[in-house]
Amino acid sequence: MDLSGKRVLVTAGASGIGLAIAHRFTEFGARVVVTDINPDAVRAAEDRGLVARLSDASSEEQVAELMGAVRAELGGLDVLVNNAGIAGPTGPVETLDSGEWARTFEVNVHSQFYCVKHGLPLLRESDDASIVNLSSAAGRLGMAGRSAYSASKWAVIGFTKTLAIELGPEGIRANAICPGAVDGPRIRAVIEAKAEMLGKPVDEIAALYRDQSSMRRLVTADDIAGMAVFLASPMARNVNGQAMAVDGNTEKLY
Repeated sequence: MDLSGKRVLVTAGASGIGLAIAHRFTEFGARVVVTDINPDAVRAAEDRGLVARLSDASSEEQVAELMGAVRAELGGLDVLVNNAGIAGPTGPVETLDSGEWARTFEVNVHSQFYCVKHGLPLLRESDDASIVNLSSAAGRLGMAGRSAYSASKWAVIGFTKTLAIELGPEGIRANAICPGAVDGPRIRAVIEAKAEMLGKPVDEIAALYRDQSSMRRLVTADDIAGMAVFLASPMARNVNGQAMAVDGNTEKLY
């Protein structure tokens, strides 16, 4: 699977899942630009040899400026990976802060809209363009105490499927990835918040998250990266409008 010459943008790509995705694309020969709102993460990504830009994907103005930088750096765009996202608040719906609810949608949904809106002129110049949006297992299942996050990730699925219909005739594919619980700092913070909400030990909740998949293990960032590269590759040339689960077969979320 040769992706030499492919030009890729990964939002929130300087750490975590985004960084794993960026590295996997470079392993297959692609040229990658990553963005992040964390200056330290941007500098660290540059130290690893990546082209990194400080940018807030939830700001339409900054996204518009970013696409100009992508054109200057890469000369165009073949693959847009909308990875930016936050965990959002945890708690019963009536206890949630309205500002935190809105911020969850700003980062998890609005950022994808901004990147697609301002990235389309570049993608339309490509001979084989694709969009990969990060959703979640919570984008196909309900999740008690995590209504803001789950609702935002369901919105990503609707956005992705609509993009596939709108852009498919132009040869631009759009797919979503639905990870299960991904091992890392974010899920550990979510587990701690969920344990506090339920008044249960952290280890007990962590075990529930681990065992909610048939594989009885957490997903890794590399698992997600592999699916992102596949969806952007010629091997997936007729995969469009799909929500691809990478969750070890998760049927219930805790």
